[in-house]
Amino acid sequence: MRILKYTLLLVVATIAMAATAQNKFEVRKVDFDNVKRITLNPKARFYYPNLMKSFHSNDTTLNFEAYRDLYYGYVFQEDYNPFRKSEFSNKVEQLYYKQPLTRAECDSIEKYAELSLNDHIFDFDQMEYYIYALKAKKKYARAAVRQFRLDRLIAAIMSSGKGTKEEPWVVLFPDHEYYIVNSLGYVATKQKDLPGDIDCITAKRQSDGTTKEFYFDVKRMMEVARTKFPE
Repeated sequence: MRILKYTLLLVVATIAMAATAQNKFEVRKVDFDNVKRITLNPKARFYYPNLMKSFHSNDTTLNFEAYRDLYYGYVFQEDYNPFRKSEFSNKVEQLYYKQPLTRAECDSIEKYAELSLNDHIFDFDQMEYYIYALKAKKKYARAAVRQFRLDRLIAAIMSSGKGTKEEPWVVLFPDHEYYIVNSLGYVATKQKDLPGDIDCITAKRQSDGTTKEFYFDVKRMMEVARTKFPE
């Protein structure tokens, strides 16, 4: 038992150190032409099927650049749908907000969150619910791996800009705008569309009630939406 506990602590500590090392990232624009060239080339290091395989295998050695290509390369995949939502997601949310949860309910959250993520691999809310269930069941090593993956994806988005009108963050899903805002301690109060496919979200900080505007670049998302789902 002591050996098992030590192994789990070592795994969590290793992941934490890797996360800390990658916390500092360079803010730079997303070069979609380059992302497309790399992720669609079978001979390239970050060929998309290989990236996804590593992601699903809980590979914590993927570097920060790999996570940027994993996220932004998804826009070039045939199954990319900016408005994708799993039929199982509501089941998870209904269970999660019951609180406190029984072991059986945590099992159900884990089950349905996994099914949801099979439908929509970048559903951050479902990732968070999954992590919560794992922690509640004391599966700390698995939770740490999942948290590592979620943190890297969020950081990949935030490395695309500064959230300002001049340097907006680039997102591929509308839900990610609100997730980023919430993760910064704010709650969205208003949203408006600006020219050039820029979203502006006005949000109130939960700690002191101050307001701030956050900007998101949704050009690629809307280009695909207009192509795949013409009105």
